[in-house]
Amino acid sequence: MGGADKIQERCTRTPRLFTAGRASLLATLASLTVACGGPESEELASPAGLEPELAVQDQALSDDDARRGGSNGASAPVGLALEVDNGEGVPLKVKAGQTFWVNQIDLRASILATQDEGVDGLRQNSDFLAIGWGGVRLADQEFVGLSNPDGTFTRRRFYRDAAWMKATSLFTVEPVDARGVLTGAPVLLNIGSDDTRRTERDDFFIRRMRAIQWTRDCRSLTDCTGARAYEEEALVELRNAYDHAKKKTLTFTSRTVGLRLRWSLRPFAPYYIPVTQVSKPEYGYGFGIDIKPVTKPRKDGTYAPGSDVTFQMTLKDGKGKRLHPAGSLPTYNEVAPPGAPGNPAGIQYYQAFFNPTTTYYRRKHQERMMMTQLIGPAQDIQPIRSIVDLEAFLDDSQDVQTIATPERDGVYAQFMTFPPSNKLFGGAFFPNEGRWDAPVSDTWTYHLPANAKPGTYLVTAKARRVYLGEDRPASRTIEIQVGTKTHTETALTTGPCNTCHSKGGELSEVLHANDNRAACASCHAPLGFELEGPIFVRTHFIHSRSNRFDAPLEKCSSCHLKQETTQRTSKAACLSCHKSYPDSHVEKFGPIESMYVGGGRESFQQCTGSCHKTHPGAGF
Repeated sequence: MGGADKIQERCTRTPRLFTAGRASLLATLASLTVACGGPESEELASPAGLEPELAVQDQALSDDDARRGGSNGASAPVGLALEVDNGEGVPLKVKAGQTFWVNQIDLRASILATQDEGVDGLRQNSDFLAIGWGGVRLADQEFVGLSNPDGTFTRRRFYRDAAWMKATSLFTVEPVDARGVLTGAPVLLNIGSDDTRRTERDDFFIRRMRAIQWTRDCRSLTDCTGARAYEEEALVELRNAYDHAKKKTLTFTSRTVGLRLRWSLRPFAPYYIPVTQVSKPEYGYGFGIDIKPVTKPRKDGTYAPGSDVTFQMTLKDGKGKRLHPAGSLPTYNEVAPPGAPGNPAGIQYYQAFFNPTTTYYRRKHQERMMMTQLIGPAQDIQPIRSIVDLEAFLDDSQDVQTIATPERDGVYAQFMTFPPSNKLFGGAFFPNEGRWDAPVSDTWTYHLPANAKPGTYLVTAKARRVYLGEDRPASRTIEIQVGTKTHTETALTTGPCNTCHSKGGELSEVLHANDNRAACASCHAPLGFELEGPIFVRTHFIHSRSNRFDAPLEKCSSCHLKQETTQRTSKAACLSCHKSYPDSHVEKFGPIESMYVGGGRESFQQCTGSCHKTHPGAGF
């Protein structure tokens, strides 16, 4: 019997081979409908040199499987993160017998080029070459603020609307054994379409598909004439499964050694992701952060203005087991650089030196910055518009940066990265000084100014853990009282976010897993090398670019609670959403240079107090 006949025979036998229940059966049949549509590449269907199989083994778990956390085991399902780079699945290690839902899928295809062809090379010679590139267009452009080591600059161009980006597509995830035989029912995931948010049908809250052209040898921040160093890449980013998608679970039996990932846009060329199962992992799944003040307050429970307050952070797994020795965290060189051994507990540090990230357009979830902030008093919390320059990050005399002062910004704020920025960023600029090998403490000290206004101050820490297939953020905010026992509150000027951020896309789940919006402004200040830092810039930009925000963009009242909160005019406030303004504005305020903030350092200054008192269609 020929190969095609074998596939057809297996397809006709499918109904009597499945005993996993109607939901699993439907998912599996959908997967095999793709498989039975025609021949597929033997090389891509299973590990190299192994015969692909489409038959299904008995799905009953052995006693050994159950003891290790199979369908009858005690472990709750865990969100699984999958990644494929240029057709190669990034190998996974998982807890043996664990049950998962798919919480994240990252696909990337890239090529290098020596001429400016936009992203045409991807449609001709890449892993994404035959998936439909018609309609692709240049949507945005932005230079990287810092120069390259050789003095050149990098430009990024962002492309959207290719047919494959807008098409409704599906992924099927199939657990397989060493011969490519299914070891359990596949999971079928609905990706939806780019321009419609359908929470009852889509399986992921975040779905982003785009292409990027990187030009890495531009003469200046405005001129790429004569450039020869180009990279083109196409990206699929899916994350934060909706609640209904978390019910679509995968169980890894003792026979599971890989996952076959099928995409409906390339049904006969599935990806293969190797899987290694760990029978007795040292740590559990889940991630949490504890913060406690080491410095004792005064007898009345408050801290005095002008005092120093030391805090300690503890990272722990979902069962409460600490992930690091008390007093210390791993060094940067142990965790982050390519070839580093990696922290065995899954602790992560800033990765953008090696895996550049871009707000909205490229993998901010993989930036993995660990940091802490203090901001207060709560009743004065507001966006911070003062720019923090790189020099402050490299200052060896201080680990903590003062981001805002009451006199200048109307609120007080400090932050610190882990490792401290003079080691973290200093190690990138001065690689021969051993800064990335410096010890990292789990304690830090914030200074309260002598004129600290009485009230409640917020202390937050955020981090990310990647452990045995789970890629999970966490944050924690505690309160301290400064100068008074009276608790004060932040008056938020926008909301309610849960109109859209729900059913798996809550703020407690996405990006930093932080649902306390008052505790955002200190970390999200404009940086001299990343002006788009403020939360209002990022929020405007993301919602204006995402076709899944289905309210009219001009209707400010969808998010703003009062009209006066829309009336502060600056380039950063307006051009983080608008892509153009009149010639009269160009003449007076200069051309639009940044897709995020409109211009440069002047972008945060108030334009005028007499214009823009209303916004057409604002809804107030």
